[in-house]
Amino acid sequence: MEIGVDSFVVATVDAAGRAIDPARHLSELLEAITLADEVGLDVFGIGEHHRREFLDSAPTMILAAAATRTRKIRLTSAVTVLSAADPVRVFQEFATLDLLSNGRAEIVAGRGSFIEAFPLFGLELEDYDSLFAEKLDLLLNIRENTHVHWSGKHRTALTGQGVYPRPLQNPLPVWLGVGGTPSSFVRAGMLGLPLIVAIIGGEPHRFRPLIDRYREAGLRAGHSPEQLKVGIHSLGYVAETEAKATNDFFPGYARSFSEIGKERGWPPVTRAQFDALLGPTGALIVGDPETVAEKILRLNESLGGISRLTFQMSVAALPHAKLMRAIELLGTRVAPLVREALTSETAAMPLLANSHATG
Repeated sequence: MEIGVDSFVVATVDAAGRAIDPARHLSELLEAITLADEVGLDVFGIGEHHRREFLDSAPTMILAAAATRTRKIRLTSAVTVLSAADPVRVFQEFATLDLLSNGRAEIVAGRGSFIEAFPLFGLELEDYDSLFAEKLDLLLNIRENTHVHWSGKHRTALTGQGVYPRPLQNPLPVWLGVGGTPSSFVRAGMLGLPLIVAIIGGEPHRFRPLIDRYREAGLRAGHSPEQLKVGIHSLGYVAETEAKATNDFFPGYARSFSEIGKERGWPPVTRAQFDALLGPTGALIVGDPETVAEKILRLNESLGGISRLTFQMSVAALPHAKLMRAIELLGTRVAPLVREALTSETAAMPLLANSHATG
């Protein structure tokens, strides 16, 4: 299982509660990505938002800067808001990132969870579904063909034009980022695309029927089980003790979701709601390294096996030092515990099979 971090580059505060200026914040973000690479994490993702409280409106710029400072970690979007983007430019930017990073770029294509991008880029919100379906089709066509023949409803047809540069990886990895819409899971399966499921509340095991539908649709479409990978984007944080982790994470988490709630008609977040999500079956993966590793393993089992899990910690607007320590603990404590447990489980499987055969 790959373990990593996603960031929405939410404005943070220093130890005195003062807002950190954008230039400093982006510099610190690059430090965090560099540390994630150094401690052996597998992937770092940058989101895309077009709102005042985020600094991630141009994620490929951030990822390109990170590519020059890192060696092994995979660099991905989280997500690319494809409905509001030109697939030709998306492919060109990520192909360039792939060349800069020596084959470490990935796209997670999704619809996004906010709507600001539609009026900003002159798009109609009522075209939400058809824009995404059409642009995903074009992106995959470009991935397969240097010279593209394609036509659709929302943009001028391509009649054999070449799309350059071509990436180092062939094919350039494209994941489909989804929330809880059943048709999105089925679409990903039919296309044979790996899946990133954003689970930010409730009980993750309730997503198992949707993930099963994804796998079933993929197998029916002729794709191999190995192709049908599932990743999870989770809200989480790790500190030396469980009490420290929860007390660090709650204030920023409550503030962020209460602000979003004002727009969407949700009540303010309470500590009781937060604590309920910390339980064994809750969505928040917050605690000390052992607790966090155990919860990852439980999540893996309840969802029938996952290939990737990324922690979204920026929602809590943590001070830089705490975020850096969390990344260090993820790489040096949590990831080794998870990998050891999964390796032991895999090694035991043939032994168990042999015991049944001879018993």
